[in-house]
Amino acid sequence: MKLKTTLFGNVYQFKDVKEVLAKANELRSGDVLAGVAAASSQERVAAKQVLSEMTVADIRNNPVIAYEDDCVTRLIQDDVNETAYNQIKNWSISELREYVLSDETSVDDIAFTRKGLTSEVVAAVAKICSNADLIYGAKKMPVIKKANTTIGIPGTFSARLQPNDTRDDVQSIAAQIYEGLSFGVGDAVIGVNPVTDDVENLSRVL
Repeated sequence: MKLKTTLFGNVYQFKDVKEVLAKANELRSGDVLAGVAAASSQERVAAKQVLSEMTVADIRNNPVIAYEDDCVTRLIQDDVNETAYNQIKNWSISELREYVLSDETSVDDIAFTRKGLTSEVVAAVAKICSNADLIYGAKKMPVIKKANTTIGIPGTFSARLQPNDTRDDVQSIAAQIYEGLSFGVGDAVIGVNPVTDDVENLSRVL
């Protein structure tokens, strides 16, 4: 697995898949604060280059959190359809991107292929896509879900309602939810981001 590339005469060496995935991200303040962002736009491009040449197998075999240490990783890995995976495991991430965007690839084709992907592989493809790529690719991956409303139907728009309060005041959060619902917002999901993440406060807010 190649973790090094040369860009404009500079050599960029990454230590593992985790670092490549992090530094291939578009610039985000959270990544900068966490100390995982690329140091420059050139390093970001270099990370994208390295990521694009990795294979699906490279990414699957090097999960961000080890299989032995994380139940979510185990669930994702165990749920992979091995037949679908074996058909694409030697593809580069760049080739997988081209497959998704190809006019010759149908919705049914992608519906089968996606069963062979882990979350990190999906993330890897997204990191080397433009916004236009993401919009076009997503049109081939309809996800229709129904509860009180139906979301995901082509030609419809759904929205997330995100009520937050700097003091985690429950009455303020509830008022924002009621206001949002009155505008028809929140049919996709209602997501609260508590300021304090201790168990007692999370239980109170949620």
